[in-house]
Amino acid sequence: MRILLTGGSGMVGRNLLDHASAREYEILAPRSRELNLLDREAVAEYLRENKPDLLIHAAGRVGGIQANMADPVGFLVENTQMGVHVINEAYRAGISHCINLSSSCVYPRNAPNPLSEDQILTGELEPTNEGYALAKITAMRLCQYISQISGSAHYTTLIPCNLYGRHDKFDPANSHMIPAVIRKIHEARQSNASSVEIWGDGEAQREFMYVEDLADCVFSVAEKMRIGDEVPDVMNVGIGRDYSVNEYYQAVASVIGFEGEFVHNLSKPVGMRQKLIDSTKINQLGWMPSTELSVGIEKTYRFFLEEVTNG
Repeated sequence: MRILLTGGSGMVGRNLLDHASAREYEILAPRSRELNLLDREAVAEYLRENKPDLLIHAAGRVGGIQANMADPVGFLVENTQMGVHVINEAYRAGISHCINLSSSCVYPRNAPNPLSEDQILTGELEPTNEGYALAKITAMRLCQYISQISGSAHYTTLIPCNLYGRHDKFDPANSHMIPAVIRKIHEARQSNASSVEIWGDGEAQREFMYVEDLADCVFSVAEKMRIGDEVPDVMNVGIGRDYSVNEYYQAVASVIGFEGEFVHNLSKPVGMRQKLIDSTKINQLGWMPSTELSVGIEKTYRFFLEEVTNG
């Protein structure tokens, strides 16, 4: 099976390429200089020339609350264009299978937890990342429409919870919570700081999964598609439980060895109060995550020390 992987240089893409199952496929992972996903004609030409059997769409412009609030236009426009160009042109080129990677930000901000797939588009989105969420919803709906009108195409969307791990971004300007916390607490320990600031009261609940587990899930779904098994058109992928922001800070501090105190800045935005997804569908297909939080943080911190601080 020949796979076209978009976003091969991103965190998810690089973990997919590093996964043991990647050796079982021929994977095309063009960099942005080889294939500009914002150029529809370039995407169409690449698909016609290379004729992949499966598209894994993992590309996207990503970032945390600060980045999304600073440039909502860019997050909406660029992610929408990438999703529409890649998915629609794959359909037009006759590619029968697609795994589209989405985000749990597609869920309404006030939806009851755990979040199930049928709650999408039932309420107002979280304003701090609304543009990104709208782009991801568009790509998801496009996949559903293609599967509905085609007799042979099967395009499915996986909605992972928040991710962290190897090849993550650790720059506070565009990183998600766990890598940002790792860098913040590492620097506090290095400078012998007595305290670390937490945005808000730290009681917001978040579900984070080690990114290698998502890679494992993607290849599990790809194999089911290859052998012709039925796969739902939208599935959550998570660990089945969440932790408070305070608990994540404490877990990172334990790994790094920071013994100072935490100070809460109640003037800062915190996003949704809880975001726990229901992963029943993917679990029923036989997939379960395997990485404990402490193990994932240890591996991520080791990567930070080896690749970021020494790079």
